[in-house]
Amino acid sequence: MLNVLKRIQKSPLVFDGAMGTMLYSKGVFINTCYDELNLTNPKLIRSIHQEYVEAGADVIETNTFGANRIKLSRYGLADKTVAINRAAVALARVEAGESVSVAASVGPCLAPGQIPTETLTRELEAAYEEQIGALTEAGVDAIVFETFSNPDELRLAARVARRFGVPVFGCMTMNERGETALGSSAEEIIALLNTDENLDGLGINCGTGPTQACETLAHVLPLTQKPFLVMPNAGLPREIDGRTMYLANPEYFTEYAKRFVELGARGVGGCCGTTPEHIRMVVRAVKGLSGVKHHIEVKAYRADEVTAPATPISEKSRFAGKLARGEKVCTVEILPPRSCDLAVMLQKARTCHVQGADAINIPDGPRASSRVSPMIAALAIKNQIGIEPILHYCCRDRNLIGMQADLMGGFAAGLANFLIITGDPPKLGDYPDATGVFDLDAIGLTQVANNLNHGRDAGGGTFNPPTSILIGVGANPCALDLDREVERYFRKIDAGAEYAITQPVFDPDALLRFLDRVGHYSTTIPVVAGVWPLTSFKNAEFMKNEVPGVEVPDQVLERMSTCKTREEGRQEGIAIARAICEQIAPNVAGFQVSAPFGQVDIALEVLRGLPAR
Repeated sequence: MLNVLKRIQKSPLVFDGAMGTMLYSKGVFINTCYDELNLTNPKLIRSIHQEYVEAGADVIETNTFGANRIKLSRYGLADKTVAINRAAVALARVEAGESVSVAASVGPCLAPGQIPTETLTRELEAAYEEQIGALTEAGVDAIVFETFSNPDELRLAARVARRFGVPVFGCMTMNERGETALGSSAEEIIALLNTDENLDGLGINCGTGPTQACETLAHVLPLTQKPFLVMPNAGLPREIDGRTMYLANPEYFTEYAKRFVELGARGVGGCCGTTPEHIRMVVRAVKGLSGVKHHIEVKAYRADEVTAPATPISEKSRFAGKLARGEKVCTVEILPPRSCDLAVMLQKARTCHVQGADAINIPDGPRASSRVSPMIAALAIKNQIGIEPILHYCCRDRNLIGMQADLMGGFAAGLANFLIITGDPPKLGDYPDATGVFDLDAIGLTQVANNLNHGRDAGGGTFNPPTSILIGVGANPCALDLDREVERYFRKIDAGAEYAITQPVFDPDALLRFLDRVGHYSTTIPVVAGVWPLTSFKNAEFMKNEVPGVEVPDQVLERMSTCKTREEGRQEGIAIARAICEQIAPNVAGFQVSAPFGQVDIALEVLRGLPAR
């Protein structure tokens, strides 16, 4: 048996997805007793477990959610309770092998909102003892109580489970208001359950989709130190042609799974509507997050070790000069191509140059994708077009030696403007088996660049002349954990950051709150606001639901929803972007306007309407 508690404390675990959804998709009628299939169709149950194991789940759950005497009696199967539960464990154990944990799924006996009588309470205790006894005797690694709405029933079940000596997790289900069926808030329930010594871990599951689960998680995590599980539905259910459908695609679901882990959840999985495809993508994302370790400390240079005076910011580049003088900067973001043909990219850069953009931002493998080297793309733009590039440089793909060599080599070749970012883990992109290096994060690499600007390399050696790199960093005004984001922002400044570029801003008030908060630090740097012109209501929904750190207010969605044609959507998106820029212009150093789907004409149309530069 695998110790689930030790595993989950060491690194976040991915649980499997829905069993009922999979059975329904394979032709099993909804009025069938799904638990009995452990006896009548074991091959089908094993095949579903196998799919989740192949998807990479760390924990699979037995097909026993309703396998208690009270619920089975509705099908005339009460006398088969022990046999059904034992068979369920055996089926899961065969597919789990030696590396995947098997947790017993145990659901409530009470209906939502039902209050048990004294007699019913005794029946509940007997039912749980019979089911959990069969499950533990068959060899489960843990008990997971799921979709409970009554905390008293959950505590009773946990008290029974504690007698059998396996880890016990208790998951409550909440509605879209963050409340149970009895009207108690998530905060009240988790605070109560946190005091129960029979529960080794807590969680929320079912009820709502990932968006509401994320909001609830942010409120309840500070109330407990116990490992926390999050297993939402794949979005809220919708009735389509008489069928209940869950419309959240795996990409959408996975973006929230990443947020759950970033907030502090130790286990993530799926409930109604989720499939092995959802779990496969979650595994790639979560394993990437948990595997990112920045294990090299970069020491700051000492004042007495400087070999030559650092170049003033105003003299590092034309872009740097405008920042130093307090003039508004306007840049356009253009992705390097996936092919070796740079012609289209260069033409876009030329158009931006002619239209008066100050610089071209060149992302470095966004979302762990592979494109033409951003450094080569930046050099081609600089040398062939004449406009300054801002080279994004991420820490994912190279070790410390390679990163330092690139910073020095890029500067020697004529690149002065850098934007240093940590980067997305490889498992999020098209090459999930690639290795992420992450010797450093953005803070560490900022310190390396700062040291180079003072004639000191990462190994402590000296050289002369030093580099004159303009050091930029990223900022996320809408981060879920804003305290952590602000603290990292301050550390980036301390390490030597000289300007920042934010993620796309759709909520001006959120940006202004962020700027007010960081504006009180002992050192401040210019902040360039990221701007994304929306092109359609679908594009707005995507940005809101699937891009972490980006908040699209409801009023923006409402405006985009009124657009009937592609051109209307384009013009409304441009108008919204201009309005945002006008509101934040007095507080930012300029704007980085993205070219949505490579359409630089949209970005340039936004630039033409910006306040005087």
